[in-house]
Amino acid sequence: MTKQVSSSPFLKPFFLKTPVRVVRPLQQRRHTLPASEFRNLTRQDAISVFEIEREAFVSVSGECPLTLDEVLNFLDQCPELSLGWFEEGQLVAFIIGSGWHKERLSQEAMTRHVPDTPTVHIHVLSVHRHCRQQGKGSILLWRYLQYLRCMPGLRRALLICEDFLVPFYLKAGFKEKGPSGISVSNMQFQEMEYMLNGQAYARRNSGC
Repeated sequence: MTKQVSSSPFLKPFFLKTPVRVVRPLQQRRHTLPASEFRNLTRQDAISVFEIEREAFVSVSGECPLTLDEVLNFLDQCPELSLGWFEEGQLVAFIIGSGWHKERLSQEAMTRHVPDTPTVHIHVLSVHRHCRQQGKGSILLWRYLQYLRCMPGLRRALLICEDFLVPFYLKAGFKEKGPSGISVSNMQFQEMEYMLNGQAYARRNSGC
């Protein structure tokens, strides 16, 4: 029987070098790794992060939101704005954010972290391909937003997404700010905003 993950705060997806292992019903656990864990990411997680991200985004749009160097840079500068979901020690979903200081996101925001600001820019939310269609994306996002609400000084989260993802973020409690001025390989985006002092959304399951 698959273990049901509890719903309390954090995390789109490449094939990991070691596939997600399926535990048989009667199989004894031979280690002490937690069945499910949420924690901030570190440099040691960067390769797994990038592989999940590459598979998810390159197959769809041909572009990764973050290069491996950018992943490392953000995990060095602001690891507290990241969140990973691990099952038996293996990364299955993640979110990476950074600080931003202006009303709207700009091209500069894609690679820059501005410390001590009230805005978090969510760069990427990604789920391992073997763990999709299980509601993990919405659960992780809910946990991440609750985590941000507990951080002093943070007032809102911003992100950009393609049109087909707008309903997912609207369900999560984000509001549309309009077309983004950021373009990547001629792709156009909508900018979304979540006010951290508002009510958290209750529904944690979606097709993500």
